[in-house]
Amino acid sequence: MKWGKVGRKNMFMGEYIHTIDGKGRLIIPVKFREALGEQFIVTKGLDHCLFVYPVAEWNVLEQKLRALPFTQPDVRAFVRFFFSGATECELDKQGRILLPANLREYAQLEKDLVLVGVSSRVEIWSQTLWTDYSRQAEDAYASAAESLVQLGI
Repeated sequence: MKWGKVGRKNMFMGEYIHTIDGKGRLIIPVKFREALGEQFIVTKGLDHCLFVYPVAEWNVLEQKLRALPFTQPDVRAFVRFFFSGATECELDKQGRILLPANLREYAQLEKDLVLVGVSSRVEIWSQTLWTDYSRQAEDAYASAAESLVQLGI
């Protein structure tokens, strides 16, 4: 199973390899489409990937970010970056979305890419960046697990 429901909340998981066409259109995997709905938000994520949020999850995140103290420069910088890259996407009849050029450029999306389910969001990665990131993360996986144990997880 690559996607599931926990209670009533959607949870994204799994890894899907796809391509983006010359016009910037990307097919969203069926399992992700079901949880994202017809419209959702795509924005600049961390590590040069894109974050994809269902509208309800985006609204929760937006409220949390709105509550942060805008007088702090790092908060202002993050919020500007995060929201300036945000766009509302709508599925076409083939289950595709059109990613704006600025987001494709930010995430270095050219042809081959990977969509990754990460609990409450989907991430869109260049396949090259994802492969590099995965190798580094794999090397640090045991160390990260030890840190999580210390946090009580």
